[in-house]
Amino acid sequence: MMADRTDRRAHRRLRAGDCNLQSARVRPGHDLGIVNISATGILVESSYRLLPGMRVDVRLGRNQHPIEVVRGCVLRCAVADLHPDRISYRGAIAFERALNWLGHR
Repeated sequence: MMADRTDRRAHRRLRAGDCNLQSARVRPGHDLGIVNISATGILVESSYRLLPGMRVDVRLGRNQHPIEVVRGCVLRCAVADLHPDRISYRGAIAFERALNWLGHR
């Protein structure tokens, strides 16, 4: 039997460049690489380990200028890459409120 591959996401995912975002940072100052973002959440990569259930403030920016700070909750985080001198994590953060400027599906 074939699995249903219908995308049930409520909001479309955008790459950082598609919405003109250059930076993301979680307090107290850890840089995040944006894998993708939607109006209700963000998938990030970082050398900083995000703990599931942790509440975080994500600062989004363009050209080194913050455009918005949004509060969220870490849904999951796992090791994405291992190197002898560093570990990279990939984590998903659900926003407490929608970023309407990102648009909907």
